[in-house]
Amino acid sequence: MCDFVSKNKNLFEELDTFIESLPSKKGALIQVLHTAQGIFGYLPKEVQLHIAKKLDVSPAKVYGVVSFYSYFTTEPIGEYKISVCLGTVCFVKGSDKIIAEFEKQLGIKAGETTKDLKFTLEGLRCVGACGLAPVVVVNGKVHGHATPDQVTEILDHYRELELSC
Repeated sequence: MCDFVSKNKNLFEELDTFIESLPSKKGALIQVLHTAQGIFGYLPKEVQLHIAKKLDVSPAKVYGVVSFYSYFTTEPIGEYKISVCLGTVCFVKGSDKIIAEFEKQLGIKAGETTKDLKFTLEGLRCVGACGLAPVVVVNGKVHGHATPDQVTEILDHYRELELSC
């Protein structure tokens, strides 16, 4: 735990500055968790314990909120979050084959992140874009009428963004 805290001292200081700026700490747990996830990228145990101490709430309460809301994650996510819609219309139109191709090319399963922290793959129940089915969303950018053959093209596009920076 100390190693994580010492390695991320600046991030903890940024979080503390935010917490100190709040007019009241009472009822601010979700807001603080949201900000902490924005700062750290996820909410590991060390961050949750720090928040509990700063807000004077139990670690169990913090963990309860983190584990209840699907927005929060306790595992690092990749720079590019790939979401494949698995809703009925997308599934009927082949989204299961698309997610399988992403898994194959990335060497991970849905719900996992590549070791280099570049890509996280997830399946979603529905993104509400049935007219574009099957749908793949990468960091909020919608790729409609996707096919397994386009997986390489999609991944290459985001890998090229890395090279152009």
